[in-house]
Amino acid sequence: MECTVSWTGDAGTRSAMGFVAETGSGHVLMMDGAPDATKPENGGQNLAARPMETVLAGTGGCTAYDVVLILKRGRHRVERCSVKLTSERAEKDPKVFTKIHMHFTVAGKAIPASAVERAIALSHETYCSASIMLAKTAEITTSFDLIET
Repeated sequence: MECTVSWTGDAGTRSAMGFVAETGSGHVLMMDGAPDATKPENGGQNLAARPMETVLAGTGGCTAYDVVLILKRGRHRVERCSVKLTSERAEKDPKVFTKIHMHFTVAGKAIPASAVERAIALSHETYCSASIMLAKTAEITTSFDLIET
């Protein structure tokens, strides 16, 4: 796996902290810093997600992928799955994640709650590389809603 991240800014512009990531799979992801009113050259223009937001989003994608795949392999009729991540970060550098809560919403036909609970646990204990890495610094908690369709 590889990724090239390139600075798109220019020291003389207001968008000094924009970046584009080109992934090994051929996709592009934009990132930008928060505006800094006191030192505009050190901030971004709020044109894209912050780099740490992309870490959180990637973790959500990783675990949601696992949950859907585990449920489908169990022959459950999954129709929708989403996960909302909320987090807290350390106040001082490095501002690592210290708490992450993941709330899943799974919709489908006749899916037992125990199957969703098991899928989430398997993701966080065995399969989701991103959440397992983040668990080194963050307390990760989960919850879910199950919607019958």
